[in-house]
Amino acid sequence: MRGPHNIWRLIRTGATLERTGAMNVVLDAFDATPALRFVAKALGKPFKFLGYAGDPTMPPATRALTALGPAYIKFGQVLSTRPDVVGDELAVQLRVLQDKLPPFSIEKAKAEVEKEIGQPVESIFSYFSEPVAAASIAQVHRATLAETGEDVAVKVLRPGIEKAFRKDVDAFYLAARMVELFSPGSRRLRPLEVIEHFDGVVRGELDLRLESSAASEFAANTQNDEGFQLPAIKWEYSARRVMTLEWADGVPMGDNDAIDAAGHDRVALGDRVLQLFLSHALRDGYFHADMHQGNLKVAPNGNVIAYDFGIMGHIDEYTRRVYAEILFGFIRRDYKRVAEVHFEAGYVPADKDVDEFARALRAVGEPIFGMDATRISMARLLTYLFEVTERFGMETRTELILLQRTMVVVEGVARSLNPHINIWEVSSPIVSDYIAKSIGPKAVFKDLSRTALVLTRFGPRLPALVEAALMRQQYDTPHEDPTFRRWMALSAFLGACTATSVIALIVALN
Repeated sequence: MRGPHNIWRLIRTGATLERTGAMNVVLDAFDATPALRFVAKALGKPFKFLGYAGDPTMPPATRALTALGPAYIKFGQVLSTRPDVVGDELAVQLRVLQDKLPPFSIEKAKAEVEKEIGQPVESIFSYFSEPVAAASIAQVHRATLAETGEDVAVKVLRPGIEKAFRKDVDAFYLAARMVELFSPGSRRLRPLEVIEHFDGVVRGELDLRLESSAASEFAANTQNDEGFQLPAIKWEYSARRVMTLEWADGVPMGDNDAIDAAGHDRVALGDRVLQLFLSHALRDGYFHADMHQGNLKVAPNGNVIAYDFGIMGHIDEYTRRVYAEILFGFIRRDYKRVAEVHFEAGYVPADKDVDEFARALRAVGEPIFGMDATRISMARLLTYLFEVTERFGMETRTELILLQRTMVVVEGVARSLNPHINIWEVSSPIVSDYIAKSIGPKAVFKDLSRTALVLTRFGPRLPALVEAALMRQQYDTPHEDPTFRRWMALSAFLGACTATSVIALIVALN
């Protein structure tokens, strides 16, 4: 429960931040006011001896969060996707946060499996290994299905993890309220919204049925992607706290020596990883948002294997088009068009000057395009782009920050495979193809067809809707009379209906 009793947890947290040297790092990242710094120090410094020491080989922030436990580790991971909140420097530190904890016993894991699946482990699996990986929320075991002899991975949530997270998240809410109280300027960072976002992410990851569903949807979207495969979910052996899927047999993506020894082409792999990510983000609007080397393997046949679907990104179709136009504009060095796209999408307030914004974008793009092709970084360009748009009053959008963060990670994976990769040459075919299909004449025709279908479904209700609108306007009082505005909206609506119906009729006749 959220309340004063959580102050003890905050004191222990503050003490650990002080002891590990992370307190000043965190306060600087949040641009803390003197009042907030005083409160934070008061909660931490006198009780420094109560703090956890952590691993002194880690950077201060990651050292503190790792010492504080699973909820703090996961919170650090989520914050690593929000450089707009914690700053670029701290976000980089948090991205390398080690998500490794001591495993719980195999006996407890088996007990969880039996409880969730409703069958003895021995009747399901002929082999069930010790943990092969242990993370903040769950751990993974390798097993063999007794019925088919197929090797599988069994992911099991930590016992009691839900209760532990609930306690810590309650303390996070109290901390967010204190930040808003003692540092009004920090409200622009929306600390409560950050905690709510984190709470939602954790709730999703604590139900492995949702991760299984995400994996299933991702597999359906990508089943025809050449050179890409996903382990299939074994639904009959999956539940809320247990997820069973095919064992992903392959070479770790981060082991270049093993990749070379297996005879794989690292240049081709680097290109494929980047193009796959862009295809998923632009074509499907649904992408793997934690696509680092630890979640990727290279199959014996050279396919890229992805797993761990706890964090997935979603972008609506309109945002995808905006994002593609921005990238395409930069590829063509058409900064005026990039600026116009931002204004059209409402990302930049209308009272700003579009030409001035275009010049700012040119200052971002030209130095990068003046570099050698192998040194051009899409991630760097996007980072600079968001810095410029922030100066022009653009509000932060979580899905774009997550997309940007994933782009940075994917670019890092691609460059680790091929340091000489030309990011723009590899990206251009994917972006150009999406532009041709989603913004050109074919896209206009497709949008009009969809509109016609919607109008067809609602056609029988249109007369009643129009009659209701006309009757309502009769009861408006003189000082609230919106007749002109309503008639204009109604006329526009009917005009659109008529135009779309005509187009649909022409199409049908042809």
